[in-house]
Amino acid sequence: MARIKYYYDTETCKYERLRVSTWDLILNTLGFLFVSLIFGAGLLWVYLLYFKSPYESSLEKQNDELILYYEILNKEVDEANQMLASLQERDDNIYRVIFEAEPIPRDNTGGLNKYREVLQKDQNYQKTITETIAKIEKLKKQMYIQTKSYDEIIKLAKNKTQMLACIPAIQPVRNKELTKLASGFGMRIHPIYKVKKMHTGVDFSAPRGTPIYATGDGVVKVVATNLGGYGKEIEIDHGYGYVTKYAHLDRFNVALGQKIKRGELVGYIGTTGASTAPHLHYEVIHNNEKVNPVHYFYHDLSPAEYEKILELASVENQSLS
Repeated sequence: MARIKYYYDTETCKYERLRVSTWDLILNTLGFLFVSLIFGAGLLWVYLLYFKSPYESSLEKQNDELILYYEILNKEVDEANQMLASLQERDDNIYRVIFEAEPIPRDNTGGLNKYREVLQKDQNYQKTITETIAKIEKLKKQMYIQTKSYDEIIKLAKNKTQMLACIPAIQPVRNKELTKLASGFGMRIHPIYKVKKMHTGVDFSAPRGTPIYATGDGVVKVVATNLGGYGKEIEIDHGYGYVTKYAHLDRFNVALGQKIKRGELVGYIGTTGASTAPHLHYEVIHNNEKVNPVHYFYHDLSPAEYEKILELASVENQSLS
């Protein structure tokens, strides 16, 4: 039951009943509703600011976990990059130096185009996603390049092993005592003309019939007999720009086109051609240029023996052919 209100009328000196108009009721009602709305909005703002719903709390927890996983993943990618960088450094500065190969070019750009749609959907995590994807793409590309590099190194290693077997690297006669080297490479007195001439090989003095051995793997490209000059001679093509010549032989032990292994018997010492005594004239030809054979006697000699034979070969004496 509504409470009836009165007011004191000073003119009539009586209490008169207070009558409220319909308009006043409407205004009062609207004012109450407005105040209630403001108060409710304030309460809602405080709730949203300081209180979270179970769903929001769950999402926040998931985000925290995702950030933690991202940091762990990022750390793993960084460690993988460090390991790969170590392999690349070893590849460029050790393996490729040994096999005389140029460092391979490395493209460090990462591919982000295929993830552009994902990035555009979630701009809030664009930086995080971009950084991780860039690192992973870079790592994948570098790993692919590195596998190709190792494939190439394996091929180079196989070729290098073959090349080392082919390069002339031993003395063509048994000379452990280092007493058979009679004349070295360079200007020497010619045994017939008695003037200094360029001696393009080394002479090993030994009895007729002393075995002669191939100094590297190769193929016999010349088996010839001359009345003068080199007399009976053999040339072996070792590949890689190397050819060896064995001259003044007494007889051959190979045939033209025959494949030869280092240390295999190819002939016997004689005194054919322009020769003054039984000996072997031995030459090493590299890229069509005759070079000092003594520099290739490193495989069957100790460092001290190698130094000794270098000293013997440097004596400017008379050659035997």
